[in-house]
Amino acid sequence: MPEAGGRPVVSPVYPGDAAPLDAAEQRTLTIVRRFGIVGALMLAFGSLGASAAPVINPVLEIPVLRLFARIPTVSLALAAIGMFMMVIAWLWIGRFAKPGRERLATPRQLHRTLVMWCTPLLIIPPLFSRDVYSYLAQGEIVRRGMDPYTLGPADALGVADPFTAGVSNMWKDTPAPYGPLFLRVGSWLSSIVGNEIPTGILVQRALALVGVALIVWALPKLATRFGVQPATALWLGALNPLVSFHLVAGIHNEALAIGLMLAGLELALRRLPYRVSGDSPPPLAQGELAYLILGAAVISVAAMVKIHAVVALGFLGVMIARRWHSRISDLVKAAALMSGVFAVVTVVICLGTGLGFGWIGTMGTAGLVRSFISPIAELANLGGVLGIALGLGNHTGALVTIISLIGYAAAGAITLKFLWDSFKWKYRPIIGLGVSLGAFMMLHVALQPWWLLWAVIPLAAAAGTSRFRVAATVVSVALAFVAFPTGGTFGGRMFVPVSAYTAAAIVVVIAVLLVRRRAPELVPELPRLRRRDKEPEPSA
Repeated sequence: MPEAGGRPVVSPVYPGDAAPLDAAEQRTLTIVRRFGIVGALMLAFGSLGASAAPVINPVLEIPVLRLFARIPTVSLALAAIGMFMMVIAWLWIGRFAKPGRERLATPRQLHRTLVMWCTPLLIIPPLFSRDVYSYLAQGEIVRRGMDPYTLGPADALGVADPFTAGVSNMWKDTPAPYGPLFLRVGSWLSSIVGNEIPTGILVQRALALVGVALIVWALPKLATRFGVQPATALWLGALNPLVSFHLVAGIHNEALAIGLMLAGLELALRRLPYRVSGDSPPPLAQGELAYLILGAAVISVAAMVKIHAVVALGFLGVMIARRWHSRISDLVKAAALMSGVFAVVTVVICLGTGLGFGWIGTMGTAGLVRSFISPIAELANLGGVLGIALGLGNHTGALVTIISLIGYAAAGAITLKFLWDSFKWKYRPIIGLGVSLGAFMMLHVALQPWWLLWAVIPLAAAAGTSRFRVAATVVSVALAFVAFPTGGTFGGRMFVPVSAYTAAAIVVVIAVLLVRRRAPELVPELPRLRRRDKEPEPSA
């Protein structure tokens, strides 16, 4: 935080530090933690037979553990039990991080909980997606001196190459959609692990953990800056099951990109004085401009992992313009500063990595997939069905293109609106950032569950209203169960997940009832239907 007179300056909207949990609440928190860690262990054991395991699976060589790979339905049931238990435990902890509460869990307690829940997921096969194999293959393409922006894994490495074998069929012939920094780092990691795919998975997970650590570091600081309890932000943003499922277990590079983006915002605001609407701007603080440039540079680095992070530069520019005199000229100067920093960092990284600017032409690669949870894809599918029904033919492909363009335009319009409204002090800029990133993700034809973290995590730093928390909680819980742990659909054999999830639900209900005996405050008692006694007949 900026300092004045040797003491940290507190945001004028910060609600103040809450009291720690009392002894009874700490006991309940311990029970919830243990419930969650049991869930994480169940998910870890289930992953041995129900995960996106490498083609040459080292688990098959380990006595006892290889049994899980031979009972996939049971393994899936174990993984589902773990998922249910972790989500329920997260919801229970939410009562100890609710803003406005007199006593809250401390950030340290939530940090320990996150570490406990994620530790069993550190050495398991990847879950929910096979994207990590694309990361490994694209890094190997760069290491061998080929262009990942013109060649897919099958073209560059060959179909029989170990790096190509694990890549999903839909991505084997497509170029990389990621930034040059991420691919160059991937090539360095590839040179370390060689052809050992399991080791490469663990190294990629370590890289994702760097991003998660940056999220955990920056999120409570940003929350304090924007008037939100750090515990509330950590619960919604870092402890969110989508983080442990998809960033840690699933090993997605969103972890690194979002972590760098948040760290850049925190660095940029480190010397920026707190202001509310109507305050006169104070003189320039010592080191303020240097931190602004440093923060913008880190955000630009994040964009060289995944381009979505560039949206944060726009809202950082709004914060700078508001800090100055809130004039249009200030907005123009801030925009020029952000654009200049981004241009310099981009050129340095593109030329320094030797990969050039080919990533610009492959940003649309993800759009080759239609996600069943994408509103854009479902609208296009509905239009195609209607066309067939009306005898006009199947024009789903053309509709995807048209509706996608409309979606991009709508997301751009939403972003411009929130940029302007934030500049006019109608919204906190970080709220505008979260909403804008959420719009770009929701209105994409290839929407994936973990993409919503681009919105949820920044918004967690401003989640002071119950309306947003409830909406984000509902979305997070629903999306936590959208993808199967295997990253596939069982070849159409849907009876497998139906059987596994049904068994898992029964086990979890029993587990919740057992917890209720020790901590009845966690599970409200259901209203009982009592038989109304018949009133006696009046005597004659």
